[in-house]
Parts: sequence; structure tokens; C-alpha cells
Amino acid sequence: MKTATPQMARAINDRLALDLLLERGPLTAPQLRALTGLSRPTVSDLIERLRVNGLIEVTGEYGEDRRGPNARLYGIVAGRAHVAGVDIRRDAVSATVADIIGRTVGAAARPLGPGGDLAELVVGAVAEASGSRTMHAVVLGAPGMVDPGAGDLTSDNGVPGWRPNLLQTLRHRIDAPVTLENEVNLAAVAEHRAGSARGREDFVLLWLDDGVGAAVTLGGRLRRGVSGGTGEIGLLRLGGTLFCDLVAAEALRGLDPDTAAARIAEVAFAAVAILDPGLVVLGGGTGHRGGDELAARVGERLAALSPVPAQVRPSTVEGNAVLAGALFTALSIAHRDVFGGVPG
Repeated sequence: MKTATPQMARAINDRLALDLLLERGPLTAPQLRALTGLSRPTVSDLIERLRVNGLIEVTGEYGEDRRGPNARLYGIVAGRAHVAGVDIRRDAVSATVADIIGRTVGAAARPLGPGGDLAELVVGAVAEASGSRTMHAVVLGAPGMVDPGAGDLTSDNGVPGWRPNLLQTLRHRIDAPVTLENEVNLAAVAEHRAGSARGREDFVLLWLDDGVGAAVTLGGRLRRGVSGGTGEIGLLRLGGTLFCDLVAAEALRGLDPDTAAARIAEVAFAAVAILDPGLVVLGGGTGHRGGDELAARVGERLAALSPVPAQVRPSTVEGNAVLAGALFTALSIAHRDVFGGVPG
């Protein structure tokens, strides 16, 4: 068994403290000792080390009548890094910028139509949202299969202005690493971090909107497959009809609630029978608007179809789930880069 070096132990302790500050906000030294179980000298050393490296700062004092070192509240230096999330839809481009603690500091949107310069729209939206801030990472969400190895689309996604070299153009024009991810996968990231799948290791997100798809998380990890095709459930057929033609927003419009729920349950059953995830989240516009009532109807019909039990819940991510997932992903990159290699 390999023994941890003092430098490795310090890095582990530092990251533990930083993660607690991200999760809970500013803490005092005694609070850090209680939460980490580390000794007083160890916590004192890590606080000094993190302050010297510009990662934390004194943000105030704890308790109205307390003074002295033990009353100081330490928080992460929010401006140490900034990231951007971008949602590229077929009719619009939206960008949001956050600091390293996840606080939104800027946002912008651009309408997208035929003949528009998509690269220019993305670059402009990121620039407006970021202002004068330097970006540490930019994560794009877009429809289509993204090859996990190449990091680019495997085929045309129908977004106006998308061309084979778009990602390379954006990487050349945006002064930060740019990552592309399937938009449903990003919505699942948001659901896992801040929605109905929070605290669950296994779940399937059904994306029910103008487009239909799914995202799969197993063992706490998003699964993309060899070619990025995991979750392309809309291409399956029921009675000769594509799932995407059965449960797209337009196809469900005007149906009575029971008929709509029965169709969605057929799609959910395909995922549950193969993956046994224990939880199906209904996302996209249909899932979000349908709320608990639609989820309950789908759950009843799914239970009648499948011997494998699975809860059905509506999406509870507030706002744009794709944009939220892009920001969470970009923040994970920044946290790894900035917090993961703290000097000893």
C-alpha cells in the first residue's frame, strides 16, 4: 500500500476545506476543525496556506460579541476564476457567467435564425455576459451526439449556422478552453446537482420537449457510451413509430392527460427495463410543466408495465436546466484546476 506523502496529505486537507467552504459558505477555524476532524495546528496551517495562495480571505466575524482569530470567517475568493455556460438552441443562444463559488455575475442572449453567424452570436453572448472578466472555462450545450473522444458533434444537429469547424472556430476566438456537451446530458448534470436526482447515484432523465432524448447517470457518473449515443431513445420505435414522434411536445399537444402519460410511460419503460435506474426524471418543457401530476400518472402506468420498480419525478431545476448544467460542468473544471493542485 502506498503511503501518502506530507505534500499529498496537505493537498487532500486543503481540498476538503475548500469543498466545505463551497458547500456551506464562510466558516471559522473552529468550525473547520469540527467539520474536518483535523487538529488545531493542521487547520491553522491550511488556512494560512490557502490565504497565501489567494484562495480564501477573511470575509467577516462570527458572532456579534466575539473577537479574535477564532471569530474570523474565512471564505473563498469568489473572483479567483470565472466560467461561462452557453445553451445553443435552434432559435437562440444564451450565456451565463459565474464566479468560482457559482454566483451569477452576467448573462446575455441572442436570437438565432436562418443565415445568422452562429460563431459570432456565441462569441458575442459570452463577451457580453463576461464583461471584462477573463474566462477560465466555457461549456457549450447543444443538440446532437457528441463524440467523447473528439469532443465534437458526430453529425449535423439542425441548429442554423452550425458547421463542421464551428467548435474549432470558437476555441480560436474565445480566450478560454471550450468544451461541447450534449444538451440533455447537461440537463441531467443540473438535475443531479440541484434537482430531483440530487443524492441519487442512478437515474434516467427523459427530455420531453420539441426534441426527445434521455441522459443516463449510473454510479454517480454521467454515461455517454463509446460514441456519445447513450440516451438516444427518441430513435426507438413503438408500433413502427419513432418515440420522438410520439412524445414530442407537438405530438402530445391536445391529448388527454391519461393518453399522454401512457405514451411517456412506454418511453420510460424502455429505459427502466434495460438500465433499472430506480428513478426516472421527466425533464424538458413537458416534464417541467406537467409537474407532480404528470409524474404520478406516468408512474402509475410505468408500474403496470414494468416488474422493475422505478420512481417517477418531475424536473425541479429552476430556470434553464441546460444552462445550469453547463455552468456546473464549467465550475467543476475550474475547481479541479484551481483547487486541485494547491501548492504544499
